[in-house]
Amino acid sequence: MNRLLRLFFERTIRRGALEVVDPAGRVHRFGEEGAAASRVRFTSAAAERAVVLNPQMKLGEAFMDETFVVEAGSIYDFLALVLSNTDDPRPSLIADLLARFRRLTRHVHGLNDKARARDNAARHYDLDRRLYALFLDEDLQYSCAYFETPGMDLDEAQLRKKEHIAAKLLLKPGMSVLDIGCGYGGLAMFLAETCGVTVTGVTLSTEQLAVAQQRAAARGLDGKVRFLLQDYRDVTGSFDRFVSVGMFEHVGQKAYPLFLKTCHDLLVPDGVLLLHTVGRLYGPARTNTWVQKYIFPGGSSPALSEVAPVVETSGFVLADLEVLRLHYAETLRAWRSRFLANREAALALYDERFCRMWEFYLASFEASFRYADLVVFQFQLTRGLATAPRSRRYLYA
Repeated sequence: MNRLLRLFFERTIRRGALEVVDPAGRVHRFGEEGAAASRVRFTSAAAERAVVLNPQMKLGEAFMDETFVVEAGSIYDFLALVLSNTDDPRPSLIADLLARFRRLTRHVHGLNDKARARDNAARHYDLDRRLYALFLDEDLQYSCAYFETPGMDLDEAQLRKKEHIAAKLLLKPGMSVLDIGCGYGGLAMFLAETCGVTVTGVTLSTEQLAVAQQRAAARGLDGKVRFLLQDYRDVTGSFDRFVSVGMFEHVGQKAYPLFLKTCHDLLVPDGVLLLHTVGRLYGPARTNTWVQKYIFPGGSSPALSEVAPVVETSGFVLADLEVLRLHYAETLRAWRSRFLANREAALALYDERFCRMWEFYLASFEASFRYADLVVFQFQLTRGLATAPRSRRYLYA
């Protein structure tokens, strides 16, 4: 077994147990004696060496290529075991030095111009709609749900999320709302049907646009909801409210000021922006390289220290900031369970390597939201100091 890999597992695995089968077939055990162990196997010395040299990229690729095989438990069990044993979720000294170097080049990776933004969106969101139907809730909400109580199922938690967002938007009948990154249209239709507002949803995904338009037509929402294939930078007009759920991660760090300026300029003087985004707890970091390549090209989850200074100079008032901890972990747990239950159907749409890629994506994100530095930020931004109520009680009425 590679000495560096052995040293890493010896120092890391203290709670629970892990068995690693090396390419020669030898079993190496780490962690507590007598504890039930996850077991993984490297099928070649090359795969083992690649993971040691570049774990961010090569672990996921090895799982996809079946050169890193889980023999007992699941890939989530392995990732959760490693991350839950990492007492300090901040990077090690070496990892921090590498992260500092990568942050120097983040501006290059964060330049999401219109053409690149469209291409990045297509690579993830224009996948076959039937794939997403296999694991999302009935309303096709592809963002963090709001699990108010233990045991809440996914559909109810997604409904609670929409209600929570609607409350923060302080909607009144007749208002106009812009939904930036509207997905499959579920939130826009919910707001129109329950709050009596008109909603314009914009997306860069042709697949999501088609589904959203079909759903709105089927529900008789013509004149109340419209969906456009449009970049947020091309939106014109004036709106009472803005909402953006799960889109800010694709804006790119250099464009944060432009995004908020666009929202500010298009909102009426007593307008409200609800910005819901994945964020980082322990400072800026560049997106995992495997995620960048295979899942969310151009994606970047901001630290609060990256967003707050932009808000301060945007003209907006930070009326409320809520940190949703563990809600996305529960959402991803439900998605992963549903995906695995429907894996054969996914295999009929895509090949085995894709299905392993998708399982690794869901498992690694769940483990990261549960044990590492990822959370969800909900920023409520207003143009006026007195626009939002002084107390939060209205959110739970």
